[in-house]
Amino acid sequence: MTGAGIPTGVHVIFEHEGRILLMRRANTGFFDGLYSLPGGHVEAGESVLMAAVREMAEELAVHVEPDRLATVGVVHRRSDTNRIDFFLRAERWTGTPRRAEPDKCDDLAWFSRDALPVATVAYVREALARTGEGPWIVETGWPGCQITI
Repeated sequence: MTGAGIPTGVHVIFEHEGRILLMRRANTGFFDGLYSLPGGHVEAGESVLMAAVREMAEELAVHVEPDRLATVGVVHRRSDTNRIDFFLRAERWTGTPRRAEPDKCDDLAWFSRDALPVATVAYVREALARTGEGPWIVETGWPGCQITI
């Protein structure tokens, strides 16, 4: 049996002086008005790391080498569809993050882990709460279960 596959997303955590970089989504039709980590979808022919490098260049105008991305965790969620989201940490990058796609992001700011905006995407907030626990997997939104490994 063949299928269209599961949409796969990648989110990158940038941390500086104890603060996390979040961007507020705008004009995308998906979680607009909420803060999230920079990231996007893995495109055909891309690996998760390739997508992360591309998305950071597109969204923030920064360069991250694939070997400077550390796996933090994975969320397998059921929302509008069945989705898998990879969370990576940028250990080093080149350039100063900026709103490189101002039509899709109307704010970019550094936030303390203990003072994230109330208007943060829920599964992103949960992922950020788990960073530091080692690689993890969370399944959410499935009938009758909430699984964390």
